[in-house]
Amino acid sequence: MVFFATVYGKPILPPERMGSYAPEDVVFLLKNLQHVQLEKALEEREEAIQSGVHYSEMLPVEYQPTPAYLQLFHETLKFSAEKVALATGIVAELILQKRGPEVVLVSLARAGTPIGILIKRYLAHVYGITVPHYSISIIRGKGIDVNALRYMLQNHPNGQLQFVDGWTGKGAIRKVLIEACAEFASAYGVSLSDDLAVLADPGCCSDTYGTREDFLIPSACLNSTVSGLMSRTILRSDLIGPDDFHGAKYYEEWLSEDVSNLFIETIAQHFPHVADEAKKRAERQAQALVPPNWQGLQDIQQIQQHFGIADINLVKPGVGETTRVLLRRVPWKILVDRMDNPNLHHILLLAADRQVPVEVFPGLTYSCCGLIKPLKGDTP
Repeated sequence: MVFFATVYGKPILPPERMGSYAPEDVVFLLKNLQHVQLEKALEEREEAIQSGVHYSEMLPVEYQPTPAYLQLFHETLKFSAEKVALATGIVAELILQKRGPEVVLVSLARAGTPIGILIKRYLAHVYGITVPHYSISIIRGKGIDVNALRYMLQNHPNGQLQFVDGWTGKGAIRKVLIEACAEFASAYGVSLSDDLAVLADPGCCSDTYGTREDFLIPSACLNSTVSGLMSRTILRSDLIGPDDFHGAKYYEEWLSEDVSNLFIETIAQHFPHVADEAKKRAERQAQALVPPNWQGLQDIQQIQQHFGIADINLVKPGVGETTRVLLRRVPWKILVDRMDNPNLHHILLLAADRQVPVEVFPGLTYSCCGLIKPLKGDTP
């Protein structure tokens, strides 16, 4: 305990149990704010964000899917489950090569949480090893939850932390993670790997990925009801004290609509069939050593120039990020590589539902890109 106190500060109390996942699947290192009113209407929240209020200080009113959209989610999950399972297997194999059996999976809430559970399940099924898995907060412009890092290191002094997310867009969170790990090393003298493992890396900014194809991971289609009934994370000084974890809401009232565990089980059942192929592809990928070139960010800068968009944060590339724009921002338009892209069925349905124009953008390296409507001044 002297070691912990010296290197990581005073011991941190265990978190309250939250979420609809089994406790053996994931532990949320988050403060429960479920009884605090944090939601704002999309237009009100968008205006606040573009006026300088940080997005982590409030929550969007969560989109309630129509029956047609929910049916599309189930169809997409069934259609893509084996592909997602294979990407999961590749990532899990690479993680095991890099970190060994002492790995501690650290999902970035909330999109990373179901992916971390899948990786944990794969390692248990294929190798018979049970690895710890936590879900923690990281926030663009504010950094990572240092108390969560300290908690994991206190409880797993020999653990090799591996950060996990669902996908990359233009790489903003990867940049936050790089900075956060550097700051943690400076403050505590402990070097953490800033490697971010993702299923899809269309932004070409990760070293550990299942594919660089911009394909639809079905968990991107929904919000809390596919993420353990957890909200986005919150960081506000009046709610989060210096010894607290970052906060989140647990939407326990939506248990009857929850498909979080259905998502996990549907994909995990394919692990026995994809394990051999996952091992082969992971080995080839490890040997190829193709480093990130951040090509996605360069493409986004071209879109910025083409449409005269001053703030790069209003450009959200990739299937996952475009879905988020349609679910919880005020979209201006959606760019697609082609209208018959099979990854875009839910994008087109959401865009029609919200009356957002969709247009083909020649040379787009992503499947799609969401443009958020600038609320200051005229739309470009």
